[in-house]
Amino acid sequence: MKYEYLTEEACIAFIEAALAEDIQDGDHSTLATVPDKMGEKASMMVKSDGIIAGLDLAKLIFSYVDDQLEVELFNQDGDQVERGQVALYVKGKAASILTAERLVLNCAQRMSGIATYTNRMVKLIEGTNAKILDTRKTTPNFRLLEKWAVKIGGGTNHRYGLFDMVMLKDNHIDFAGGITKAVGDTVAYLKKHNLDLRIEVETRNFNEVREAAETGHVDVIMLDNMSPERMKKAIDIIDGRCQSEASGGITEKSLRAVAETGVDFISMGALTHSAGILDISLNAF
Repeated sequence: MKYEYLTEEACIAFIEAALAEDIQDGDHSTLATVPDKMGEKASMMVKSDGIIAGLDLAKLIFSYVDDQLEVELFNQDGDQVERGQVALYVKGKAASILTAERLVLNCAQRMSGIATYTNRMVKLIEGTNAKILDTRKTTPNFRLLEKWAVKIGGGTNHRYGLFDMVMLKDNHIDFAGGITKAVGDTVAYLKKHNLDLRIEVETRNFNEVREAAETGHVDVIMLDNMSPERMKKAIDIIDGRCQSEASGGITEKSLRAVAETGVDFISMGALTHSAGILDISLNAF
C-alpha cells in the first residue's frame, strides 16, 4: 500500500460498499443468462495511452467477489501503457467476472485518468524543487482511491481529511480575528488535546505572509492566488522560516513559472476534480 490511510481493510470497506450499491438483491442480468458453473476468461484492454492505475485494486475486487478467480497482471500500477495493451487476464466463473466487471473498470478508468494527468503535471516541473500536491476536492466516498491514483502518478498527497492537519483558511482566520489569534488558539488547542499536527495558514497578501511567518508556529504558508512575481517576494519574506505552498488559479501554462519561484509545494484541485478517464475495457476471449 502506498500511504498510511491506504490499507487493505480500507479498500475492502470501499469494495463492500460499492458492490452493495451496485448489486443490491442480485445481478439479475447475469443470474438470468449465465450458467452458474460456466468458466470464462477475460482480458483488460487499454484503449488509450497513459499511466495505468487500479490494477492492485482490481485483484482485490475480483478476489472479494469470488476468491476462486485467477488474475494475472501484465502491468503494474504506475506503468506507462499504450493503446492495445492487455493489462491483465482474469479466469474463472463467468458469472463472477461479470459481477465484478463494472466496479473494476470504473475504478481503473478513473484512477488511471488521475494518474495520467498527475504524471503530466509532475513532468512539467522536473528539475525544480517543488512537489505537486492534491487537495480535498475529491469525490465523496472515492477519496481513498483518488489520492492513491495521485501517488501512482508521481504526485504527493496533501492532508487526507480535516483530522490529520490544521489548515487555517481565510474564513477560519476572519472568524478567529486574525492570523496571530488563529495560530495562537490552534497551538493552545493542540497542546490541550495532545495532538501533534502540522499547521498551515492561507495568506492573501504580503502583510499576512509576514504575520504568519512571525508567529513561529506555522509549518506551511499557503500563497493564495498570487502571481509568480508576488510568490517570489513572499518566499523572500518567509526567508526559510517555514515551507511554502502555491495554490489557486494554477494551470498547465503557469505551472512551470510557479515551480521556478522556489515554492516548496503546488496544490492543484484539478488533479482529482478535472482529470478525465483512461479508456479501458474488459473483454471475454
